[in-house]
Amino acid sequence: MIPAMPASATTARQASVTALRFGRVAAMGAIAALILFAGVWGSWGTAQHVMLTKGRERGTMRVAECAGDVCSGPFTPASAGAGARAHVEIERTVAVRKGRTYDVVVKPGSAEVVRSGPAGVLYAWVPFGGALLLASVVVAGGMRWIRVAWALAGAGAALLTAAFVSL
Repeated sequence: MIPAMPASATTARQASVTALRFGRVAAMGAIAALILFAGVWGSWGTAQHVMLTKGRERGTMRVAECAGDVCSGPFTPASAGAGARAHVEIERTVAVRKGRTYDVVVKPGSAEVVRSGPAGVLYAWVPFGGALLLASVVVAGGMRWIRVAWALAGAGAALLTAAFVSL
């Protein structure tokens, strides 16, 4: 017959298991929050120009040529105070094709533009969508919050899908 553990040993073991569980959830929660913060940080550099357009130069850009990671072409203004430019540059991505015209916003103090409109907003938040997917894995595996993880993964997948469809 195995002797029963004293009550104080059982209580100490339960306390240590609870402390380890809390430590795991806190550590994984901090990692998930860091991933989400990095996704917002990565997206905000472009999203601020697309979403906060008041006082910015808005218009269209016709992509004339692409070389390396940059495409360029003329800018036709569509907002008051914006001036026509013979040469502006946009980052070359799968969403930018030579010969097409895009609605854009000029980054202040530069000749660089970013896409605007619904497609531009969705494209700007793509890094955050990826962060949502990555954080869902951390939340599911490290925190064991399966429903929250599914919600994060669903939001990330919806954002990425919407961005892909709109481009």
